[in-house]
Amino acid sequence: MNRQQIFAVCFFGVLLALFYQMGLMFRPFVFPVLWAVILAHLCFPLHIRLSAWLGGRESPSAVLLTLAALALVVVPLVVLSVMLVKEAGSAERAVREWIASGGVQQLPDRLSGLPGGSVAREWLERISGRESDIEQFVLSSAKTFSKFIVGELSDLVRDIFMLVADFLVMMFTLFFFFKDGRQWLASLYALIPLEASHKDKILARLDQTIRAVVKGIVLTAIAQGLLAGAAYAVLGVPFPMVLMALTILLAPLPFGGTALIWGPVALYFLWVGAVGKGLVMLAWGIGVVSTIDQILKPLFIGQGAQIPVLPLTFSVLGGLAVYGILGLFLGPILVGLFLTALQIYRDEYQQHLPVPPAAS
Repeated sequence: MNRQQIFAVCFFGVLLALFYQMGLMFRPFVFPVLWAVILAHLCFPLHIRLSAWLGGRESPSAVLLTLAALALVVVPLVVLSVMLVKEAGSAERAVREWIASGGVQQLPDRLSGLPGGSVAREWLERISGRESDIEQFVLSSAKTFSKFIVGELSDLVRDIFMLVADFLVMMFTLFFFFKDGRQWLASLYALIPLEASHKDKILARLDQTIRAVVKGIVLTAIAQGLLAGAAYAVLGVPFPMVLMALTILLAPLPFGGTALIWGPVALYFLWVGAVGKGLVMLAWGIGVVSTIDQILKPLFIGQGAQIPVLPLTFSVLGGLAVYGILGLFLGPILVGLFLTALQIYRDEYQQHLPVPPAAS
């Protein structure tokens, strides 16, 4: 090896060691930074317009958009938490009033009128024996549910330091992405060792996929929440606004999703004897709320990101398993980039492969 080769080996060895150390240092901040990347990318056109409106000053625009993002996240979370605690207490009081009005005495007859209700009635009578035992069981269950909601929020408060730290890292990073994002992107663009046409193709696919994935997940969740919320309101479900908000939050989950909310609502109607409302809620949940997810997501994500339905489904499930909630967005984005890399490989290398000789 000559001197230049020895220098190259040493340099890249040191560079790899530095990359490893940098990875260790920045590993705790990966997820908050990725969330900031997604938010900054989506809001950057607004940042450009706002900067122009402010006379070309990017720092004030970055401050205003960061504060707006902070308000859009923090305020709904605080309101929803307060509503959950309040409604948990209201639910316990409603159960007490139901017991006082003779609901337990009517429970066996109502169970008998439901599909499979006779079996449930026998099981209930066997494990309880007396009405007072049933009343105590129902009341204790309501108290347990109320304490569970408050307790979960208490656990959230105890772990609030890590949550707030990650959130502040995301907001801090978001500000600098708005302020210096264009310069950083230009520097990264220059460092990528590919032809300009390939880099443009990758960045275009990245932009297209991010927008399609976020639009598909968010708009689908909102549509499902509004459809379910309309049913909650029409059928007279207690606390419809809280249930609608929870439906929107749980809608992106591939397993359960909105059924984790409208399913118990249907069971609630069947439990209190409103069989017609329960069947309507069940039919609406299965036929409309859950079905529209299978229509809108492939429409928004599959067509927008140009990802086939099967890889799209696996990317969502696999991303969720590996990266958590962030994987709902990151999985399809990685698949989109992988498909772009395959396209570049076909365009750049396969067309230059020699044609095999024909068999004689």
